[in-house]
Amino acid sequence: MPIGNNLASIIAAFVKAGIDFIPENGGGAGVRFKKPVQGLRGGPDAQT
Repeated sequence: MPIGNNLASIIAAFVKAGIDFIPENGGGAGVRFKKPVQGLRGGPDAQT
């Protein structure tokens, strides 16, 4: 488990990169991109 100030730095870096932390609302906590990422094609199953 990261130390408090390290955890805050990690969260801040993810937020700056466009990650949105979703609080637990009965379906469990999670993350998502705040807006679509430019320049990426396809999804996780896309072939290169």
